Amino acid sequence: MHVALYQCQPQPLAVIDNLARLQRQAQAAKAQGVELLVFPEMFLTGYNIGSDAVQRLAEQADGPSASVIAGIAEGCGIAIAYGYPERGADGQVYNSAQLFDAQGNSRLNYRKTHLFGELDHAMFSPGGDQFPVVELNGWQVGMLICYDLEFPENARRLALSGAELILVPTANMLPFEFIADVTVRSRAFENQCFVAYANYCGAEDTIQYCGLSSVAGPDGSRPALAADQPALISAVLTREALVQVRRSHDYRRDRRPALYRAIGDQ
Repeated sequence: MHVALYQCQPQPLAVIDNLARLQRQAQAAKAQGVELLVFPEMFLTGYNIGSDAVQRLAEQADGPSASVIAGIAEGCGIAIAYGYPERGADGQVYNSAQLFDAQGNSRLNYRKTHLFGELDHAMFSPGGDQFPVVELNGWQVGMLICYDLEFPENARRLALSGAELILVPTANMLPFEFIADVTVRSRAFENQCFVAYANYCGAEDTIQYCGLSSVAGPDGSRPALAADQPALISAVLTREALVQVRRSHDYRRDRRPALYRAIGDQ
């Protein structure tokens, strides 16, 4: 599967403008033969926008912006994953990401489970116990959002559910470039899957984003890697790469879950 990541500067509060550039990037990616395009965390509205703006701009998973993006996905014939503030049926606002397939169908909606610092906690409620893995173009796909990836249990859970590709819309900032540089590859390697990590670059108010968006392979390689400037990067994922790595050793097979139960409730 040909996967692309759009690394960009955030455009806070500019929903209409962000929908327009999502369409432009979807068209550009499709012209390159891309099948799946991943945008950063909270792409629709910007990330560091404050609780009042989040409350004002939050939409339901099937809200007006989702309808526009579904139409873009179908019109371009490309699957799209993007971050946005979700207004749940319970009235709470979640830091969410949604995946539409190339026919404009919503295949996955995920709510960030691990909130980072005062910024996240001031704006969002944490997601619940839902870590879906869905089929997309013959691949088993799961999703995490930014800080979620820094908890190894999350990626392992998806891998044990069969995920071959984990999408990670991200808003990772300085001085945490270690996560983008090392942790992303580690999660891919230890779970023997692909990880697609789409980050911002540039500044948003007091935050300076570190860029370094990447597609990490099951062998720890990075077939696609951005620097610290806006970029549309892509890589072709092959199942042969998964098979080759798992043939040499299989972490899932070699696990000893009985030894880990003691840490489950700590």
